[in-house]
Amino acid sequence: MGRLSYVAILAFVLVGCLWLEVALRTRVLRRWRRLLLAVVPVVVVFYAWDAYAISHGHWSFDPTLLLGVRLPGDVPLDEVLFFAVIPLAAVLTLEAVRSVNPGWGVGESDGAEPEPRRPGGGSEEAP
Repeated sequence: MGRLSYVAILAFVLVGCLWLEVALRTRVLRRWRRLLLAVVPVVVVFYAWDAYAISHGHWSFDPTLLLGVRLPGDVPLDEVLFFAVIPLAAVLTLEAVRSVNPGWGVGESDGAEPEPRRPGGGSEEAP
């Protein structure tokens, strides 16, 4: 597959997750501001990390497996796409799990404290 290897893997990841948006109505892509708040910091931090590591010779990429487009800091475009696709897939997967487990309020809080649990799974109330 050569130059498309990295991008092909990312396409495979997207195909494996994007159907969740439609089938389970996760509405991840409709809430694009929220999605950007999850993805953009990852892209920025890891882009900077890669640029630093590449410039200091800590790692490199096999040019025969990449598209050949390099961004500032000599970071391959394929790598930046990875930084965006993988968090998107993670958010889609998380929201898909939440859609089939409606009581699972991961990452959202209504301000109420979670109910304390005793060892063994019972509640604090007396029998």
